[in-house]
Amino acid sequence: MQNFGSPLEAFQYWEKKTPNAVFLKQPVDGKIINYTFARAGQESRKIANGIKNFNLPKRSHIALISKNCAHWHMADLAIMMSGHVSIPIYPSLNADSVNQILVHSDSKAIIIGKQDSLASQQSGIPDIHKICVGLYGDAVGVLWEDLVSNGQEIINVHIQKPDDLYTIIYTSGTTGEPKGVMHTVNNFMESIKAIYLRLPLADNSKLFSFLPIAHIAERVLETVSFAIGATVTFPESLQTFASDLERTQPIFIFAVPRIYAKFQEKILEKIPQKRLSMLLKIPIVNGIIKKKLQQKLGLREAKFIISGAAPIAPSLVNWFETIGITILEGYGMTEDTIISHFNTPTENRVGTVGKAVDNVSVKLSPEGEICIKNQCLMKGYYKAPDFTASVFDEEGFFKTGDIGEYDHDGFLTITGRVKDQFKTDKGKYISPSPLELKMSVNKDIDQICLVGTGIPQPIALITLSELGKAKSRASLCAELIATMNLTNLHIEKHEKIEKVVVMQEDWNIDNGLTTPTMKVKRNAIEKIHREFYKSWFENEDKVIFE
Repeated sequence: MQNFGSPLEAFQYWEKKTPNAVFLKQPVDGKIINYTFARAGQESRKIANGIKNFNLPKRSHIALISKNCAHWHMADLAIMMSGHVSIPIYPSLNADSVNQILVHSDSKAIIIGKQDSLASQQSGIPDIHKICVGLYGDAVGVLWEDLVSNGQEIINVHIQKPDDLYTIIYTSGTTGEPKGVMHTVNNFMESIKAIYLRLPLADNSKLFSFLPIAHIAERVLETVSFAIGATVTFPESLQTFASDLERTQPIFIFAVPRIYAKFQEKILEKIPQKRLSMLLKIPIVNGIIKKKLQQKLGLREAKFIISGAAPIAPSLVNWFETIGITILEGYGMTEDTIISHFNTPTENRVGTVGKAVDNVSVKLSPEGEICIKNQCLMKGYYKAPDFTASVFDEEGFFKTGDIGEYDHDGFLTITGRVKDQFKTDKGKYISPSPLELKMSVNKDIDQICLVGTGIPQPIALITLSELGKAKSRASLCAELIATMNLTNLHIEKHEKIEKVVVMQEDWNIDNGLTTPTMKVKRNAIEKIHREFYKSWFENEDKVIFE
């Protein structure tokens, strides 16, 4: 990877060096539209000129709302080229949440890409300049295609400086209101350099972009794609996701734990665990099965398979290892541009998030809170100087809110989150995350939220996987009780789980019970169910169906 000074400089390097190489591969109606570096550059400059014609103040904030698609990357480039600051917005947010971010961020314009429900979000978009990509079926404001067909390319492309404000990323947040995290150009360039030292990707590698690009990890991966001149493929839809990934066979993949759990679930639907275990014991068949599964998952050529954004169960990582897939867990946050800790192919300890990245300073507070200092810490929360001050200590370390501990070799284990801790009526504090991971060994469980405020012992609220939903109630109860009992054997008395409560409704983005990156919103779940804790605890059954 070249030593570029900015994302825009990196893109322009590859545009000049390999103009006819394919940069973006966009599936539409089952066909692939290829955008070469030259085409992407030309369209981006025409959109940048369209933005310039809005006559906005210098360094204005321009929002970008879209699912992962070729036009996200080109829109991002256009915002850079026109000298403005990008405000990425999750495409799954409702009108109120979209409005909250647009108003708080002082956005002067918005680029609308690939959306599933723009009609339901439009009431949240104020009267600001709009550019909309017509390819995906929506038409509001100025059409992207009209600017490309009839417009001119911007003449004076902005030159990004290291200290330029590059983007404000609003955290999806499992608690509280979203916060606007301010990052400079240099923060992102330092981030990709640090990643490259641990996970070196060859120039022109194949990448697959599917985690929302409004999320810090995928946004950094977008910057990596500029830096290495990658070919980036996008899924067309949720329905085609598996076939799109299989066709792409990327060299690198980053996913949240729930994606890997879904991969496992789909495999076990086709090949039950007992049969799979038997086949993997047969020497020649073992290799054939592994290759077929890796091919089907789209991971046959993957050199780096990363899990982050939430804890992943060691049992799940170990299961994937049995089919020849090594998942490396990492740890980082929006505020530190995800540069904190990573496992690597040569230094990987399952159950930990790896060792601190080079040039990252770490210390644990007396309470065990992880505090980070690196070369790419945020410049603060937008319009929130007091809150910004509260998350840094007197030495300039960012207080992550996570609790952790190191082993004797320097591998970090996340043991909980400060705000997630709750107290039972016995006055004992409990960190739910480690217990949730232990329970997650049961493949009938899709999502889990351990609670216990105001009752003597914690209880586990769960949603069922497709495997769990397919079982009889008697069989399911027996399996859940066995998992609960096994978990309770190895934990402190005050932590022992008393009940499992099976939720009627899945937790998802639409009902507001998970974030766009599929993390459980603990506060939202507790708000709905806390009044029932006492009656569930007093119920004589060990497994209760809501």
